[in-house]
Amino acid sequence: MTATDEAALKAAKKARKQERRKQRQQLTPEERRQRRRELTPEQIKKRSFRKQKQTEKQALPRADEQPDFKVGFLVAGVQKGGTSTLHAYLERHPQIGLGGSKELHFFDDETQDWRAPDYQRYHRLFPVYPDATVSGECTPVYFFWPPSLERIRAYSPDLRFIVVFRNPIDRAFSQWAMAYARGEDGLLFAEAIRGGRKRVADAGDIGHSQRVHSYVERGFYGAQMRRFLALYPRAQILPLTSEELFRSHRTALAKVTAFLGVSPFPDDLEALHVNSKKKRVEYPSVLTRADAAHLADVFRDDLAEFQALSGLDVSGWLDTSRYPD
Repeated sequence: MTATDEAALKAAKKARKQERRKQRQQLTPEERRQRRRELTPEQIKKRSFRKQKQTEKQALPRADEQPDFKVGFLVAGVQKGGTSTLHAYLERHPQIGLGGSKELHFFDDETQDWRAPDYQRYHRLFPVYPDATVSGECTPVYFFWPPSLERIRAYSPDLRFIVVFRNPIDRAFSQWAMAYARGEDGLLFAEAIRGGRKRVADAGDIGHSQRVHSYVERGFYGAQMRRFLALYPRAQILPLTSEELFRSHRTALAKVTAFLGVSPFPDDLEALHVNSKKKRVEYPSVLTRADAAHLADVFRDDLAEFQALSGLDVSGWLDTSRYPD
């Protein structure tokens, strides 16, 4: 991705935020009250927690003032795999210091001069938490973005990785739905995962479509694991599945805390599911059995390699019988 592409992407994100803010400002008092009434007690509780954490972060010193500071771990993938939920859990642990926001996008920033990266700028994004024993951040494109892993290794070869892998068929549709809702793709899903893949191939390793339209490409987990293991020892990655995170969150989080060397979460930690509320969008496609079967064939060999390299049992991901005809 060229600097011009990167600037255009950032401008588009800023424009979306401004549009959402404008829409909120245009709500009538009654519409605002109605939206508040629609909030569940759980959503109200989560909003209150986020406001409290944001206030705390703003009052803390920044890590660029500490000469020996190093980021110790990354939640590096995968997009639409449950990383927002994992981030929300980690925010609740007093020994884990997270960056000032989710998705700092430092190691995939193609406007950065990687011959002399500005790590001080990166560290400035991290509040210094008084009880934290390890610091980290969550940017799920890192595991997929080709140059990121080598850049991270140059920063710290001892850094640990947590990656939440999701069934690549479901993940592909979820990413397409996000792109469609944002106005970034007008193709139907069936076309986007077939002929639409030419956009990604033509874009090259760091082109715009590689970031936005990579519904299929991001699902080649075996190739990504192979690239990772060429740079890091297996002990430096904790692979999880979305199913485990959402169905057995205590088991998944016990693995995370042991991996990071911090105390366990309390046994009564409530289950979270961030970003579970669907956008008010009429999608022109559903994930059909034909599309699922096509993707299962595309991913079959790669998933066999991924299972061997990761040690995760993902054989059920190729079962397409649950999708509608």
